[in-house]
Amino acid sequence: MTSLDDDVAATTRALDQQDGPAILVGHSWGGTVITQAGVHPNVAGLVYVSALSPDAGETTAKLYEGYTTPPEFVIKTTGDGFGYIDPAMFKAGFAADTSDADAAFLRDSQVPINMASFTQELTQAAWHTRPSWAIIPTDDKAFDQRMLQAMAARIGAEVTEVKASHAVFMTQPAVIAQVIDRAARSETAAAR
Repeated sequence: MTSLDDDVAATTRALDQQDGPAILVGHSWGGTVITQAGVHPNVAGLVYVSALSPDAGETTAKLYEGYTTPPEFVIKTTGDGFGYIDPAMFKAGFAADTSDADAAFLRDSQVPINMASFTQELTQAAWHTRPSWAIIPTDDKAFDQRMLQAMAARIGAEVTEVKASHAVFMTQPAVIAQVIDRAARSETAAAR
């Protein structure tokens, strides 16, 4: 969460350790990371979990143009340029369908992101050459729903909608696992 380059490098290190095809899964900002890192030869597919999917030559910030983030999702920025979700708005904006205890854990363990990361242009977009799946939580307050739908349509993703908040990975883990499994099985069958 210090820069796009750092996050892509960490993902590439993990991919280099794989001895076969891999499905990359990205949540939120992680979608930008898998978009750039996903051209790695070990990547067979991409799963976007309420995630960003910019194109090559585009910044992540550009994706937000023309859309309005719901008022429940509030980013505060530190003096050194790192952003985090406002603790007072965290449950409403990120994890409305979790328990108070789970929302508090997520709130207190969040890792700030260098906001400059959103202004870095991608040099490649793996979704042009890799099959993609998108999980869209219908109660997500981190993104304008129209934005999530437009990103999924642009990348040609197979879409799964689920009633959940941005914390869909925690509140709907079976749905996430099913989509990842479907992606892996699809790519295994295609390789045969």
